[in-house]
Order: sequence, then structure tokens, then C-alpha cells
Amino acid sequence: MKFTKMHGAGNDYVYVDCFSQTVSGDIPELARQISHRHFGVGGDGLILIRPSEVADARMQMLNADGSESEMCGNGIRCVAKYVYDHGIAKRTNLKIETGAGVLDLSLQIGTDGLVDQVTVDMGAPELIGSRIPTTITSAGNDQRVVSVPVEFGGQRVDVTCVSMGNPHCVIFVEQASDELVLGLGPLIETDPRFPNRVNVEFVEILSPTEVRQRTWERGSGETWACGTGASAVCVAGVLAGRTERKILNHLLGGDLTLEWNQDSEHVLMTGPAAEVFSGDWPQ
Repeated sequence: MKFTKMHGAGNDYVYVDCFSQTVSGDIPELARQISHRHFGVGGDGLILIRPSEVADARMQMLNADGSESEMCGNGIRCVAKYVYDHGIAKRTNLKIETGAGVLDLSLQIGTDGLVDQVTVDMGAPELIGSRIPTTITSAGNDQRVVSVPVEFGGQRVDVTCVSMGNPHCVIFVEQASDELVLGLGPLIETDPRFPNRVNVEFVEILSPTEVRQRTWERGSGETWACGTGASAVCVAGVLAGRTERKILNHLLGGDLTLEWNQDSEHVLMTGPAAEVFSGDWPQ
């Protein structure tokens, strides 16, 4: 099986072109094996680029633990780059089908004729708690979960919950320390108040237009970037009165630009996509 290693701001996945080959067998086990950083190719998961009846391609995403996720913001930018660079669809405006619906992407071509940056219309956020889903509730009749104090593992934090096609719990902190990310992150991910588990963002506010983010990602642990998480942070910052609608987000693997458009209510995310190497995986 031929594969390509790609990353978006350090959020790295193993990509398989299912237009030119068939992937069969136990795909969750394949994801676990190929994602292993010591015994496999190494990555935050496996993404299959499949034909679609409603878009230019379909993205099937599996986390490093073999669980399937609805959407990956950094991953979909890389899918768009692969689709263009490898001639599947030579258009600078693409549609990619995901578990969260069909998304529109705008491609920026570099001087080498290959995709350099991609803007993704991430759609409108889901803010109703039961649809994220979470059983955490706000006081009164507000169905949104915005700056709600919650205790995890004996530690109280204020959480804002957003779905960008997958669930996120955003926590604004003075310092996104290892104690929080690596210690509290796993507890929140698997907390029963999040029925489908949850991605957790720990965010430092640098200014109303600039933040720094670390993410404990559902099914993968800490990742160097999370595009849906960065989008959720953009929304949460506005809801919590911490940031403006357009922000620069510094992640471990690079920077993303986010804007929660006031008219459409859609979140636009712009960031890099890079191909690292290709190879063959024995089956």
C-alpha cells in the first residue's frame, strides 16, 4: 500500500490515495499500526482520500488509537493539497466531503506550482450543549456552555464548549502548562459529561487578536496543531469576551489565522499544508 506523510502546522497524518488503490481489511488496526511513532510510519492518525459522489474527494479520518473522527481542520488542508498537487482535481477551489459535511476550500499556489496555503470554510459552529454533545449546563435557560465553572480531578476551570463538526472544550488559562495539558487533558477527554469524548484546548490570551494554544486531542493525545480546535478557540474567545472575531493562533507546529465571520457565522481558517515523504506499507 502506497502512502504519503503530510502535515498541517505539525499536525501530521499518514495519507492514502484510495483513487488509485483499494484499502481493505481491519482499517482501525491499520491506523493504530501505521500511526505508531516507534513501530510504524508515525503520525497523529490515518487519513484515507476516497472518491466522493458529492465532492472532489472524501476524507475518512482515523485517530492514532483507531477511532474514527468526523473532521480534522489541518488534515483537510493536506487532503486539498494532495488532490491538487497529484492531479485528482486541478482547481483552486475544491469541495471535500467529511463526516461533518462537505466543506469548501480555497487553495493558494506557491512559486513551485504546488499548494502552499489553504483557506477552509469550517462552517458555522454548533453551540447548543446537547448537540456538541455535553451534559454540562449553564445557569438559567441558556443552552450554550460559555465560561461555566466545572471541576475535573479536583481542579476547577471555566469551560466553553463548541462543536466544529467534532466536540471541543476550550479553557482559557494564564499558562498552558504540561500539568494542565498532559495531566488534566486526558481526564477531560474521557469525562462522562462528554458522551463522545472531547478535544481539549488550553489557551493563553496574548492580546484581543492573538492567542497561544495547546491541544489534548481525542484519540491521539497532545498534537502539535488542531485546526477544528483553533476554530473552536476563535468562537469561544468571542463568546467569552476574550478576543475579537479575527485572531492569529500560535500552535506548537505553526500559526493559523481564524475569522468568525459576523455575517455568515462561518469560521474561516487559513494555514499551511506540506508533503513530507512517500513510501510503501506492507499488507
